[in-house]
Amino acid sequence: MATVPDAYPVRLEGHLEPNVSRGLWIVKWLLVIPHVIVLAFLWLGAFFAWVIALFAILFTGRYPRGLFDYVLGVMRWTWRVGFYSYAALGTDRYPPFTLGPEPDYPARLDVDYPERLSRGLVLVKWWLLVIPQAVVVGIFVGGWGWGWGWGDEAGRWASPDLVAVLVLFAAVALLFTGRYPPGIFNFVLGMDRWTARVAAYVLLMRDEYPPFRLDMGPAEPEAAPAVREIESPVPTE
Repeated sequence: MATVPDAYPVRLEGHLEPNVSRGLWIVKWLLVIPHVIVLAFLWLGAFFAWVIALFAILFTGRYPRGLFDYVLGVMRWTWRVGFYSYAALGTDRYPPFTLGPEPDYPARLDVDYPERLSRGLVLVKWWLLVIPQAVVVGIFVGGWGWGWGWGDEAGRWASPDLVAVLVLFAAVALLFTGRYPPGIFNFVLGMDRWTARVAAYVLLMRDEYPPFRLDMGPAEPEAAPAVREIESPVPTE
């Protein structure tokens, strides 16, 4: 019997584009500066949205839809910039300056809007329950890594971490061979996906605890609505 992982309501995708430049990655840190500046302000706004959402959930059990869409937009923007730069180096297409979805861009992120959220859980999930996940994410991206920070940390890039080290290996391979090792790409996307799930949980967007599961590859695993057992046919006489 084969089982398929349950779908998590945070979906991150990143599709490696062919013919990624051998050397453009050397200057992408410079090219993304306009995005980093904008994201610093956007994440500051996301912090205030988070505070308002916390009290709204506490008293009403609902995440205000406008605030949810704003925070999701900031996450999308951050992921596109990360995928272009040093969270993946998966494309040379410059990220668009938009909070909205970009279906044609190779990096996409979405979070299902929750109709109801736990009033009590909102008080502990973002600082206490998330601790085991924060340890894992800290190994992956050195804290909140490529943009999940708030306030003074918003828009900063983390110090060298596992994602950064593997992306550096891929960059060197690109430089000398013109080929991005697919194994490294798939593993990096798995770590980026795990980070995005934890970020959405900390940002109060979902109550479902992020799975301790590394779903590698460019797309989310396809989930079955239910686990189905396939029985061997009983021979008839």
